[in-house]
Amino acid sequence: MNRCLSVTLVGFTTVLCACPGEGTGPGGNAAYCDTVTAVSFTCDVQPIFSANCALSGCHVSPNPPEGMNLSAGQAYADIVNVPSGEIPRLFRVEPGNPDSSYLVMKIEDAPGIVLLPMPAGGAPLSPSQIDTIRAWVAAGAPDN
Repeated sequence: MNRCLSVTLVGFTTVLCACPGEGTGPGGNAAYCDTVTAVSFTCDVQPIFSANCALSGCHVSPNPPEGMNLSAGQAYADIVNVPSGEIPRLFRVEPGNPDSSYLVMKIEDAPGIVLLPMPAGGAPLSPSQIDTIRAWVAAGAPDN
């Protein structure tokens, strides 16, 4: 069973679908993700980070690049309303504003981003994964 969310972004409509159970909710409760109706950090965004970014040698403890640990339980605090290391005037995630969020710019390899696009050394995120992250940021980057 799929759950979908229609999100209007910059004059066009994107339909995002996520399979329940991609992530787990509070306390490891997989059923939580079956009940969430909006783009969820826990169920939709964190699984992208866990599979592509929170890997050995990347954004995990003990010394993640730029001090940004994208592991479950730590990622939200390390990205939302936190200045980026490369361009400190930009927050890594500016709630409600994906176009001014450094993390979104980094995964999209936007102009003006000097260091390597992310994920470094791996395949780029899919358009669907990027759309999910953008939709979450556009929705205010809730800690849900």
